Amino acid sequence: MPVFQSKLVPGSETFLRNREEMLELISRLEQLNARAPAKSEQRKPRFDSRGQLTPRERLARLLDPGMPFLTIANLAGYLLDTDDEAKSIPGSTVITGIGFVNGTRCVIVVDDSGIQAGTLTTACAYRIGRAEEIALQQKLPFIHLVESAGGDLIKYTVEGFSGGGALFGRLAQLSKAGIPVISILHGSSTAGGAYMPGLSDYVIGVKTNGRAYLAGPPLLKAATGEVATEEELGGAEMHASMSGLVEYLAEDDGHGVQLAREVVYRLQWNAACNTAPTRCFSEPIYDPDEIAGLIPCDYRTPYDMRELVARIVDGSDILDFKPGFGSATVCMQAEIFGMSCGILGNNGPIDPNGANKATQFLQLCDQSDIPVIFMQNTTGYIVGTKSEQAGMIKHGSKMIQAVRNIEVPRITLMTGASFGAGNYGMCGRHYEPDFLFTYPNAKMGVMGGEQAGKTMGMVARGQARAAGREPDEEAIAKQERYLAQHFDSQSSAFYTSGHCLDDGMIDPRQSRQTLGFLLETVWESRNRTVRSNSFGIARL
Repeated sequence: MPVFQSKLVPGSETFLRNREEMLELISRLEQLNARAPAKSEQRKPRFDSRGQLTPRERLARLLDPGMPFLTIANLAGYLLDTDDEAKSIPGSTVITGIGFVNGTRCVIVVDDSGIQAGTLTTACAYRIGRAEEIALQQKLPFIHLVESAGGDLIKYTVEGFSGGGALFGRLAQLSKAGIPVISILHGSSTAGGAYMPGLSDYVIGVKTNGRAYLAGPPLLKAATGEVATEEELGGAEMHASMSGLVEYLAEDDGHGVQLAREVVYRLQWNAACNTAPTRCFSEPIYDPDEIAGLIPCDYRTPYDMRELVARIVDGSDILDFKPGFGSATVCMQAEIFGMSCGILGNNGPIDPNGANKATQFLQLCDQSDIPVIFMQNTTGYIVGTKSEQAGMIKHGSKMIQAVRNIEVPRITLMTGASFGAGNYGMCGRHYEPDFLFTYPNAKMGVMGGEQAGKTMGMVARGQARAAGREPDEEAIAKQERYLAQHFDSQSSAFYTSGHCLDDGMIDPRQSRQTLGFLLETVWESRNRTVRSNSFGIARL
């Protein structure tokens, strides 16, 4: 078998420099990931006084012990609502991910009421919405642990209000598609948030603390003059005995979580999925830890994508498709935990031959029902007279058509540069891959900051000369510096991940585990039968 022969030299000066820089970025990622738990934990005494579990304690009890949990959009919100880096909380006011409940793979949302009382921020809405999309696309039960103060009125925008309705609409779509929606009312679910349990198929209400109402006592009094208690308006016991909103009444948070686990068990969700074949595999012969020293953090420094893949796939066994044709575009067939996949990567810009090769490779994967993993590290499609005359536009367009229109699962991993149309041709965010994750060293944008500055500098000089005057070189240099900083400030993976342009940032050394989890997820979705209905389950 074609086991890859690595040329990486662990311990070399280049390796050690790359490793040091990458580990600094990974350390930054770990510190940012720790902010939300630390912030939420400060409210633990408050939870204890109410006899409640904290949001993360609820999640831990819901999940099967020892099974993986893949967090979705862990950095969402970082530097999104504030420019104060020290006060920015990655992940915002919610926890989202995919995990196992009684052996069933589920999408899980937990309102983090330890942070801003779980209010619905921009990033929180993105995380919930993306979780709903994944549940719908991958045919996974959707579980929501509810305790939220509702919309963030301090930072209210009418656009946010309008878009928030999509969260409720997607719950309706899930129910119609035959995908169960389960909610636990741990605390308040107010105003529009009351439709989160209202649009669920199963609702578990926790006595004393669980509440759902369209208008709480203060708003009710202000709007109508009526005076009522929280329990009268929306207490879990009232909903269990009078309104019919609650199916199962729990004594406390722990009991509520246990009831949710039992509901999932009773679904027998895996009975509607084909049994996965027995998969035999071997670990990579090259240590995945070496990835930290393999990848340079400066995107202008090239590296061989095969070296990365050899530290991810089974046995470091790669079948290289047309390696001598369009050589900067790398097409490989391999297995990850015994699951076959096509891998499309970059060793530089995409040229006409590379685009042609990629198009053929993608069509072949589609023909054989093989998922495709895109590993982005490209400055884009190559430019210049030679490539234009060779048909770069039409060949690149054919590649984009194939990328967008193949029907097999698509998973994108941003491992380095992602510039210009290369972002599109390598299945960027808005080409709607099943999943898209990023490395902390990745860079994304229409072009690099330096190139943007120089481009506009040339434009400014041309405009000045066309107007019959000499260019103001001092002003042009100032503009070039500004544009370089402006573009580069938005290209960092920490910025793009914080602005909700991916499904999360991972430690590159965890690539094999992450991709294996995702390949299992998309396999399940393609092998599961669901019973859709016309309108969704009506709550009567």
